[in-house]
Amino acid sequence: MDVLQVMTEEHAPGTTGTTCTRVALTTDGDLEVAGEALEVCRLPDQRGRVRVALVSTGCAERNGRIEVEVAAGRGLEIVEVTGTGTHDVRRTRTQWLLDVRLGRDAVLVWPSLPIVVADGADVLRLTHVDLATGARVVLRETLVLGRAGAAGGRIRSTIRARLDDRPLLAETFVAEPAPLLVGSPAERRLETLLVLGARLDHPEAMQLEREGTMLRGPAARVHDGDLAALVPAAGRATGALVRPAS
Repeated sequence: MDVLQVMTEEHAPGTTGTTCTRVALTTDGDLEVAGEALEVCRLPDQRGRVRVALVSTGCAERNGRIEVEVAAGRGLEIVEVTGTGTHDVRRTRTQWLLDVRLGRDAVLVWPSLPIVVADGADVLRLTHVDLATGARVVLRETLVLGRAGAAGGRIRSTIRARLDDRPLLAETFVAEPAPLLVGSPAERRLETLLVLGARLDHPEAMQLEREGTMLRGPAARVHDGDLAALVPAAGRATGALVRPAS
């Protein structure tokens, strides 16, 4: 059984120790929101797409799930107000599942803020993306492995994506704590920009066999990495404009 299926069954909404936040943009353009771990605030629409902000309420548990659904022909941009911090919680694993489902010709742009993996943390981050025909998505993920003077924790990030009910991407990335050396950077950072359902023209990008592009590299700064300037270009590639996080 796929690790995403295990996570879904063992930590389904309503399970003790798990929080779930659901954001759904309907065919009529209405926004449906459920859950308590994150507050979802609607922002002014921009260029015909709905924009929402995710704000932590401080009641998130060790295991969390975020579900995002966008109806056919609709566009959604998610703006994160605060980044995510993970800590050593009695040597137990922190698990987060992102479940994204887009209808035909729908668009989602989600340039998330940094995920800080502190000393002793063990993080499992699972992302599932299901795209119907013509759907497109832009996702940006920033990992910060430890603060200044710390080795950081362990994170395993798995992405599974399907387009038209066919596999599009299956990848697992693992980052382990690193020994601190004299002259080493204060923090280790890694950014990933993922475009699915469309392609981003960049000389250093990896083009998927089907419609998709991945670009990965170290960030210059937490909130303004090397990839941040490419998010607008990726948004244009999917037919939706988005500003880089600041």
